[in-house]
Parts: sequence; C-alpha cells; structure tokens
Amino acid sequence: MEGLLRWGLANSDPRGPDQPPPQPRSDLDPGVIDILLGKPDSELMKEALTVAVDQTKDENDRLQALDNFEMLVEQIDNANNLEKLQMWEPLHSLLTDPNSSTEIQTQVLWVLGTAMQNNPAAQHSYLALSPLRTLLTFLSPTVRSGATRAKAVYTLSGLLKHNAAAVAQMESAGGWDTLRAALQDSDISVRRKVAFLLNTLLTAAGDEPEVESEEAPANVQQPCPVPTPAEDVRAAAPIAAPASTPPPTSSAPRQTQSHAVTLHTSSPAFSAPSAASAPPPSTALGPPQTVHPNSHAALVSDPRAASTALPTARALQRSGLLGALVGALSQPVPYGPDGDREGDADFEEKVLRGLHTYAAGGRRAFPAAEGAALRGWLDDAERRAGGAEGVAEKWGLTREELGELKEAAGTGAA
Repeated sequence: MEGLLRWGLANSDPRGPDQPPPQPRSDLDPGVIDILLGKPDSELMKEALTVAVDQTKDENDRLQALDNFEMLVEQIDNANNLEKLQMWEPLHSLLTDPNSSTEIQTQVLWVLGTAMQNNPAAQHSYLALSPLRTLLTFLSPTVRSGATRAKAVYTLSGLLKHNAAAVAQMESAGGWDTLRAALQDSDISVRRKVAFLLNTLLTAAGDEPEVESEEAPANVQQPCPVPTPAEDVRAAAPIAAPASTPPPTSSAPRQTQSHAVTLHTSSPAFSAPSAASAPPPSTALGPPQTVHPNSHAALVSDPRAASTALPTARALQRSGLLGALVGALSQPVPYGPDGDREGDADFEEKVLRGLHTYAAGGRRAFPAAEGAALRGWLDDAERRAGGAEGVAEKWGLTREELGELKEAAGTGAA
C-alpha cells in the first residue's frame, strides 16, 4: 500500500490550484472513436430508420436496416426512445405507404411488435396513432402472405396484452370480427397465434377481477397523474362513486384526497367491505405511493389499465368468438395451401386452454349451443384417447382442468 501511495503521488497532476484545467484534445477523429467504442444506440437507430424509409435505397438494404432496428428495440430503453426520437410515425407510415412491399411491411410489423412487448409506455405511444384499423387490415384474406398475417397477430399481441385502452377500441375497429375470421385462416400458424392471443387477453392480470362486478375495488384510490394519450386517459378514468352514497356531514372532518395506490387486494372477489367492517378513513389506506416515470408507470398509477379479462370475455360472447372457438374444435376448417389438411394438436391445445380460461377463470358456463358442441367433441375425444386421462395428457390439461371445462359445458365434473 505504501508503494502504491508513493506511485500515486509521483504521477499526480503537479499543477497548482491557479493553473487552468487541461483542454480536451481536438486532434481525435470521431470516426476512430466510434470504431473503438461503438456508436450510441440512438445514433444506430437513426441511421437504420433513415435507410428503411428511403425508397431510393436497395430493398435488401432497407430490409437489413429494419432487421438491425428490430434487434435494437428489443432493449426496453431503446424502445422507449422511439417517442423521444419521433420514430413511431415514420415506422407506421411504412405500413400505410402503397409503395411499401410486402416484405417491408412484414419487417415493420415485426419491429412494432417487438418494441411493444411488455412495455406499457411503448403501447401508449403507439396507440396514440390509432393504429388498430391499419394493423387489422393485414389479417385480411386478401393479404396473400401468411408470414405477414402471422406478424400482424404478433404486433396486435404486443399492442393489446395488458392494455385495457387498446382492448376498449377493438369493437369499434372491428377487431373481434377480424380475429373470429382469422380462426379459419388458411395458415395454421395464424390460427395458433390468434388462439394464444385470446387466451392471454382472457387471463386476469394480478388483482384484476375475473367475474362481473359493478363495484370498484375497495382499496384502489384515484390514479396518480401520469401523462398518457387522451384515449388512454378516458379508458383509465376512475369509476364514479354510486349515486346513493350519502354526502359527508358538515361535522365530519374533511379528508384530503390521496393518490395512493394499493396493488394487492384483501380478497380475490374484490368485494367492498361493509360500512360496519370498513376501517376508519384515516387508516384504510397507506401513505401515498410515489410513481416514478418509467415504462410501467401507467400500470402502477392505475392497475386497472392492464385489465383485459372482463372486456375480452364480454367480446367473446357478443361477437360470436366463443362459438368460433368451439367450432374450431367441433367443426374444424381444413387448412394449408390447398386446403387439404385437417387437425392440428397445437392449435387444439391453445383453443382448449382459452376455453378453460374463459370458463374456469371467470366461473362462467357456456351457452347451450356452444356447451352442447363442446360436450360432444370432448366425449368423442375421450373415446379416441381411451378416457379422460388420455385427453388431459394429450392437450396439456390436468384432470381438474378437464373436469372444470366439462362442467362449464354442462357435463358435470370428470
């Protein structure tokens, strides 16, 4: 240690306190520094997007630029920089540009889907462009590329998962009808992705209630103000208090509104405590929770922003999607380039998982027609598999899950 100290003193800056600090060197080549240290990701993103949107460039160069861009936005900080760098609009314009080739559009869909995966901030930024109708057009049968249709489902998944604001716009955009038609797509990979997406949207997130309820969660207060697009703000608006709630008396002390958020409920059913059992206002909730700006700030300030299970279940009932899922099992449409292939265990497993999530997750029974069709298909599957255990094993269900599915279809527990 003593030798290290002597070396440090011998090699320390001998300048006195009155001497000016050393000036940065001006003879360094920035290009050489970039080669040695690498350019910042933001610069790489700018360069890649510049090439991608330039129609005078060779298409292979543009596709390579988009491929590089997709790898960059896999990193969540880079995905969040898309808004700061004003890149969402140019990317989206490549989808709507009639001069964009199918390959360019497919690659752009991949970029968008990757940027939004598990990233609420990116979801909100892209949703501000009202992109749903554009994305849904790529699921049309008129889009001849199965790879493009599959990537469209990937992008929709990135936008819709845990995003109540986007799910709320699906009906007006015709999204549920489009997904229903996609369950009969000629490309089986598209059908699989749609079934998987529906199951994901039906899965309750965290403390989200799975059954119908008109009461607001008792221990979630008003959301903290986090900047979001106007559509998201409307979708995440706080639930109004019931009209029958009596106004506070003049003798009661006036309580200052808190912006605290409790992320865990006291009961899975989200039942509000009665007046007799509710704790005093001063102790009902903890101290206000600070929400720091980050990718998941919107979900922390208002956990309901991730609630997609109930609106998706209602949409399945209204749009005929529930019947389409059952029909995909009981009356499967052939697939393949020539429409000569039938049956796909992976697709059937994903459909069964979605139907189980719908029924058991929300404690719902199937309507009579859908229940009868599903019951007939399950009975036939049991005969072919040699019993309920064979069916459960084939499609990755437990005996209990199969029993819940049969009970919802009207057959009683297995």
